[in-house]
Amino acid sequence: MAEKNVLDWIVLVLVIVGAIDLGLIGLFNFDLIGLIFSVDWLVRLVNILVGLSGLYLIWYVTKE
Repeated sequence: MAEKNVLDWIVLVLVIVGAIDLGLIGLFNFDLIGLIFSVDWLVRLVNILVGLSGLYLIWYVTKE
């Protein structure tokens, strides 16, 4: 497996946080990201970053 740089670790953390948030929304209708970042545009920005991180991980996993 390739060495991970700082971007890889940030992306991994964002995807894990996003997955936990989606699980909480699905199970309990509880938005953890919405609770932590109560400003609407900031919640939207974090969700966009989580989505982009997921796309990056698709590329990362298939690049070899």
